[in-house]
Order: sequence, then structure tokens, then C-alpha cells
Amino acid sequence: MNEKESRPVVVGVDGSAAAQAALRWAVEDARRRGCPVDVISAWHPDYGGMIGPVPAEVIMAMSPQVMKETAQKGLDGAVEGFEGVEIRRILVEGDPRDALAKASEDAELLVVGNRGHSTIVEAILGSVSAYCVHHAACPVVVIRAPKVEQEHAPLEAALPLTPGPLL
Repeated sequence: MNEKESRPVVVGVDGSAAAQAALRWAVEDARRRGCPVDVISAWHPDYGGMIGPVPAEVIMAMSPQVMKETAQKGLDGAVEGFEGVEIRRILVEGDPRDALAKASEDAELLVVGNRGHSTIVEAILGSVSAYCVHHAACPVVVIRAPKVEQEHAPLEAALPLTPGPLL
């Protein structure tokens, strides 16, 4: 990157609500700074969870080409509708932690959501946002996932339940 180019705001997206909130925040910040946004999505084949016979449809959906195409569609969908700032889509094969830490080397700022995967996956792989906070070469902003409104009415008061016979 030469001295005349402005350093981008880098943001990681993975299809989660937190990542989409991070993207909105990053775009607004890049508008204020007058710099581009590098939107990074990482994918990689992971066959570690497959045990025993697997249906052919599952095997076909897990081919590297299909996984890459699916990730590209997710990346393209994530950036739809944003205007007023240059958005560069970057699809990377590999671990998202490594991809974002590497991108942070030439970034003005790195923005990530606080939760992408489920709690179980996060416990196994580790938190991408925590990794970025500790390993990024630039300042990091972690955006919390938006609160989800309850779609149903609150439960009415029920009779108190006891744990079983009290002897």
C-alpha cells in the first residue's frame, strides 16, 4: 500500500446478526474517515464432525467448490444495500482469525461482531473477536449482537411447581 492510499476499515462477516451489525458500524465509520471498507469472509472445509455413513447430498454440499460458492453468496448478500463508501469484498480460504489478523496489518481499524458461531463451536474453536483483540495490528472494535425481540407474549403466571413429594 502506498502512502497516498487510505488505509481501509476491515470488517469480518460470517452471516450472523452480530457480524451484520459490525458491517453497518464499519461502513458508517469508513464514511466519516473517507476510506474504503474491506469486508472479509473466510471459509474452509471441516470434515471433523462426520462419523459413520453420510448421505450423498451432504457430501456434495460439503465439497470445497460448493462451500466456496455458498460463502461467496453470503458475502455478496451481506454487502447489498450499502452506498456512499467503497466496499471491497474479500473471500479467503482459511481460519477467520488468521485472515482478520493478517488484514489488520494494513488497516486503519478492524471491526468484528461479538458472536458468530454457536456457543459450542465457539468453545471448540475459540472466539474470533477475542483472538482479534489480542492479535490484531490495529485498533479493534467489537460490536455486540443486537437484542432479539420476543416474538410471543410473555407466559402467564403458572401455579407454583414443586420438585416432587416432600417427605
